[in-house]
Amino acid sequence: MLSVTLAACGGSDPKFDGSNVTGTHLGRDMAMVDAAGAVRTLASYRGKVLIIYFGYTHCPDVCPTSMADLANVMTLLKGDARKVQVVMISVDPDRDTPAIVDHYAKAFNPAFIGLSGSAEQLAKTAKSFKTYYAREPSKTPGEYAMSHASMFYIIDRTGEARVITNSTASPKAIAHDVELLL
Repeated sequence: MLSVTLAACGGSDPKFDGSNVTGTHLGRDMAMVDAAGAVRTLASYRGKVLIIYFGYTHCPDVCPTSMADLANVMTLLKGDARKVQVVMISVDPDRDTPAIVDHYAKAFNPAFIGLSGSAEQLAKTAKSFKTYYAREPSKTPGEYAMSHASMFYIIDRTGEARVITNSTASPKAIAHDVELLL
């Protein structure tokens, strides 16, 4: 995946378990809608470490497993969990309204946030994160699945992308990377 080394500013680079993407500015164009109808950007969560996951509520397996893993990360972080915000961005704006995806995310942890928006907002946000999603055709009218990358993007408290990791990473490895940014 992406790997960029941190510019030398004195001291050594953090030893992330995931891929260090410092300096890539992933997510800079994020602009999705929350359950209250407000447009949210990375700046909306400044001061917290963000873990962003792209998924959808009709996902039969990978998304619920990934969200459960993120709930486990929060448990591992103990008191520091209050300094972290998990955000699920829906890749299925036709079915996942902001309220629906927010309700889904909160089922895993009441502090989690779900975001959705228009197809255009999603396309711009996904491009900003360099992530993939596509609607998969189905033989049954009105039914479909979404194909999507399954990654966790970890953003530092200033809004800069720092780590990207596959959703198969252990909660312990994800918590380790988050702790390095707290």
